[in-house]
Order: sequence, then structure tokens, then C-alpha cells
Amino acid sequence: MPDAKVTLISHPLCPFVQRAAIVLLEKGVSFDRIDVNLAAKPDWFLALSPTGKVPLLKISQADRQDAVLFESMVICEYLEETQSGGRLYPDDALARARQRRLIEFGTATLTGAWQFLNATDRQTADAKQAAFRDRLLRLEAVLTEGPYFNGDAFGMVDAVFAPIFHYFDILDPAVSQAIFENLPRVTAWRSTLAERPSVIAAVAGDYAERFQHHLRSASGAPRRLITVEKLRKTCSSTRRFHIPAPVCR
Repeated sequence: MPDAKVTLISHPLCPFVQRAAIVLLEKGVSFDRIDVNLAAKPDWFLALSPTGKVPLLKISQADRQDAVLFESMVICEYLEETQSGGRLYPDDALARARQRRLIEFGTATLTGAWQFLNATDRQTADAKQAAFRDRLLRLEAVLTEGPYFNGDAFGMVDAVFAPIFHYFDILDPAVSQAIFENLPRVTAWRSTLAERPSVIAAVAGDYAERFQHHLRSASGAPRRLITVEKLRKTCSSTRRFHIPAPVCR
């Protein structure tokens, strides 16, 4: 987009924003980033976003009306179709369809991770952890030797799963180790994605601190929540992780 000003409207912790940021970076698109407070959405943001969700991608061109895209995969697909840089989907139509199917699986997996992090009691936490690990077991069965999902080339599936794995790089290692135990291919994939420059640059330098802060306390009423320090022991008294799924997609 050499003649366009591109702005990613985001929230600093939203994993769906990270998808879009990763693809922008992989495509070499220069962009500005504006974070919004999803707990008190400004009027200008609501005027741009009919759903009230992030991410938004605003494309400003001198000779055209501004365009605003919403929904993370709509943004990612647009960038794949219009921008140069490495291709993030295979050329074969059936292979692309299979990868899009796995991206839907990735969205459900992200939801499972979010539910685990937001569990309010031991029984729910155990059930959500088991369900999340079951999804990882399915991934283990379909992964190749890597290093990326599609072999040597980074692709769209990698961009979708990297934000999920990022959560578990921040939590108590004892928790992550238990979840990823005996999953050598998933573990290797996770490690490779964590070192990808676009994945690192998709979040601010204080992402880990922000994430831990939101796990410990947010603006809602006090709730029981699995925290970073006590995940291995399950629950402690704190406030709910404040990135509600309906405003991040």
C-alpha cells in the first residue's frame, strides 16, 4: 500500500489484533497503531466499528474515501490478496480450504484457552484445561516436522496459533509444562513461533506485564480466577481477566 496510510485500531492484549498485526508485519506493510479502551469505547471508534470490536484496519488514500475493515480474518485475507511479501496460503485451492478449516479450529482453540484462563472454580478449570489439551492432541496428530505448520514457510495458520501459544509463554511454567507435556511437535512449533520476529513485534514490549496485571485485577467485580502464581494450585481470590470475547474478534 505505497500510497495509503494504514492504521490498525486495536487493544494491547487482544489475540485477534495480534493476528492482523502479524500479517501486516509479514507483508511488510507500514502501519500506525491506535489502542482503544474497550471498557469505555470512544465515540470515534464506535462510528468506525459497527460491531464495537477490534481489530479494525483503516486504509486512507488521498484519492479515495477511507476504507475500514473489521473482523481479524477479513483483514488477514484482504492483506493476503492485495499485498506482496511471502504468500501465507498455498496455491492449491483444496490445500487453502483445509488450512481455512484449521483456522476455524484455531479460533475455537483460542476460545478454549480464554475459558481456561477465566475459570472461576477448580472443577471448571480442570474441565477447560482438559478440553484445551484435547485440542492440542488433535494438532499434534496433524503437524508435520515443521518448523512451521506448512513446513519451511510461515503461513496464515501460524499467524492464528501464535497468539494462543503466547499466553502460555507468560504463565507459570509448571502450568504450561503440564498442558504441553508429551506433545513434541506442538511444543517445537510453539517455540519456533515465539521466536518469529513478526510474532514478537505484534505486541508491545510490556505485553507480559499487562497480561499478568489483567489476570490479577481488572475493572469488574471481584471473582475467583486462576492466576499466574497459583495456576498450579488452581484458584485464588482476584478479579476477572478483562478482555471479554465479544469485543475482540
